[in-house]
Amino acid sequence: MKIRALFLAVACGSALLLSTNSKAAEAKTYQVTGPVLEITPTTFIVQKNDEKWEIARDKSTKINGELKVGTKVTVYYRMIAAEIEIKDTKTSTKSSTKPGAEGDKKK
Repeated sequence: MKIRALFLAVACGSALLLSTNSKAAEAKTYQVTGPVLEITPTTFIVQKNDEKWEIARDKSTKINGELKVGTKVTVYYRMIAAEIEIKDTKTSTKSSTKPGAEGDKKK
């Protein structure tokens, strides 16, 4: 009986943990709408008001219809970090010596 209760507790805990992690891993979806100004094999540029948005694409990008210059499109995208470089490490550069550690050597 105790083994069954333990198994049930572990199963419920695992399910809760997995559901929490999947929510945290999902990136928010954004969108931009405007005419296509330029197309390359790996990017395209969309104009939104006075701004030009260069957006990357790859073979997994779904395109409904023909992507060509001048076509008005709505692009759905996610912002996902590719690399994070830490710039400000607030580590102390002062040497930490114990009081009396220097100069207390007996001669």
